[in-house]
Amino acid sequence: MKTLSVTPGPVTTVTLNRPDVRNAFNEDLIGDLTTFASTIPTDGSVRVVVLRGAGATFCAGADLQWMSRMAGYTREENLADARVAASMFLALDSLPVPVIGRVHGAALGGGAGLAAVCDVVVAAEDAMFGFTEVVLGILPAMISPYVVRKIGLSAARELCLSGVRFSAARARDIGLVHEVVTGDRLDITVDKHVAHFLKAAPSAIAATKRHLSQVAGRVPADVLEQTAEAIATQRVSPEGQEGMRAFLEKRPPTWQS
Repeated sequence: MKTLSVTPGPVTTVTLNRPDVRNAFNEDLIGDLTTFASTIPTDGSVRVVVLRGAGATFCAGADLQWMSRMAGYTREENLADARVAASMFLALDSLPVPVIGRVHGAALGGGAGLAAVCDVVVAAEDAMFGFTEVVLGILPAMISPYVVRKIGLSAARELCLSGVRFSAARARDIGLVHEVVTGDRLDITVDKHVAHFLKAAPSAIAATKRHLSQVAGRVPADVLEQTAEAIATQRVSPEGQEGMRAFLEKRPPTWQS
């Protein structure tokens, strides 16, 4: 069975497809997610990615069989394995399109890390989250840059140091989740966010996503020239010109037609 099910199109749906093990990570799933991320074109033909899980759970973290193999790895083998997984999270985080996470059941360990790299997360009200690595004697190292960026150091220290599981409501309060809804409204709510993204210019979204990562945590004066360069470049781009003309002419821009 394929570890991923991908429905291509302007709105591409990626389904973690290991429901018998609660969509847990193993080498194959990590490799397939990395490969998927490398296939997203930059020509605007893909506008949004929706990430979801098959079966009863979004993603329960690491697969037990994979962990049992890792237990016998040398430090060098562990290092190579960790670099592959870290590269997967970076590839997903760097996608030039919005990524919407549709979370149900549970998002634990690396599954919570997936939520952290999504631009928008919609969660079922009974979904559970947890950075549970320390309970297993390890640490959430590979997902830590995205977790700290998303929820801040204070919440990260509390939740990553304890490994405690927490509710979707708490996840929303700390910024890991953006909307919490009943299970029967997950898809409706995801579609609402998709519609918002489809109104925006693909190149503007890609440039904005890249720009936000570059200026996060920086002193405004230190990035003044960078921000000026970014807006000037986008204004003279084809979509920038089309967007301004469409606004002045009171018509929809071409990417909405």
